[in-house]
Amino acid sequence: MPARPRFDFDRPCDPPFARVGVTPTGDLLLPEALRQRVTVFAVHDGEAIPRRFRYRADGSPIVDPRELERHFIEARDWGANVVAGELAAALGIPSYLTCRVARVLLDFNRFPGSTPSDSHDPLEALAIGPLFARALDHHQKTDLLESFYDPISSAIEASLKESLIGLAIHTYDEAHQSKTKRAHVSIISLALSYQRDNRLRYGVFDPMYPDHLAESSCSRILRDRMSLNLERSGFRVTHNHPYALPDGSVEMRAQIWHFFRFLRQRFEEAHPETVGDPAYERVFTMLTDTNLRLAEADELRSFLHRFRRATDARRPAFLASLAAYEHVGRFLDASDVVSAYRRSPERPSSVAIEVRKDLVCSFDPQSGLPLPTTDEQRAVAREIAQAVAGSIRTYFATDRELYETTTPAKLALLREEA
Repeated sequence: MPARPRFDFDRPCDPPFARVGVTPTGDLLLPEALRQRVTVFAVHDGEAIPRRFRYRADGSPIVDPRELERHFIEARDWGANVVAGELAAALGIPSYLTCRVARVLLDFNRFPGSTPSDSHDPLEALAIGPLFARALDHHQKTDLLESFYDPISSAIEASLKESLIGLAIHTYDEAHQSKTKRAHVSIISLALSYQRDNRLRYGVFDPMYPDHLAESSCSRILRDRMSLNLERSGFRVTHNHPYALPDGSVEMRAQIWHFFRFLRQRFEEAHPETVGDPAYERVFTMLTDTNLRLAEADELRSFLHRFRRATDARRPAFLASLAAYEHVGRFLDASDVVSAYRRSPERPSSVAIEVRKDLVCSFDPQSGLPLPTTDEQRAVAREIAQAVAGSIRTYFATDRELYETTTPAKLALLREEA
């Protein structure tokens, strides 16, 4: 007789990305006007694995239950929801967002797709990880992406649309493979491909996006405020270690999306005659398709950058979009859009905060199963949250206006460097 599952994977996951209400606490609450401009979310602390992805029609398991349980425990960011809830409460935000689908089934912090069998770098994996990439067929993978990845994408896009700060909460293991202990907290704001090559990997996002903007997904002042406050509270902090942001992470995709929205606004202000033009609509749809999920966007992307042949019926539309794309590119090159965006106090920050798992959760030494969060662990999560909340409050109160108070001469120099 098969062993009884030790986790309830049949938990609700509709909607797959849910708001969890919290009660504001502490004296570091943001002013009311700013509370809607900060988003706190966790994408790796979900529990649900719908039955149709675990069992075949005849009742046999799609994935070995013991292997599934092991991978589920390893992949999950245990305690991330606890930290996210405490941080939202400390900021006075009425809720945080969490992905309810288990990471072992679907990792929204990666580009959509099925991880190839020869991929061994977790940072290069796709949304459907190795375990289910081997087990699911084409129809199941399509179902998984359409039923969960796409709704999550729509929900987080709506939440981040007007946000100035997006805080992605994660937890990581206590030690490196070398057995040395990791820092209590890591603040991650650098793209993996930029860390490796000093530029974004070609073909991932549109080459119109300026590579140097990927050097930081977050205001450095805000990042350093958080680091300073956490260190003052007794937590050891590192940056962009032991890994950087995957190119497919929410934090990176949001940065590219925000930039192209900014570019579109500036372009249409200068060229109102293009508003509603199908050729320009196709271009901006492609540029903001940072989730790489729209077939029509990929079709245009392939025509523009991979020189794919188009059918006679589609070619006129593609040529019109090519002219529109080149028009937008010339405008970008001749304008101050990049420097204005880079230095703008309205440029959103997207940052991942990794908290060491042993600070906020623990595991049974015999079974390896997670134990309930203790009062002491929740107190640590609250202390981390208070330190981060204090830095965000200070950033809004004093630091964000730096751009507006910079002298004209210095601002001109900074623009030249941009």
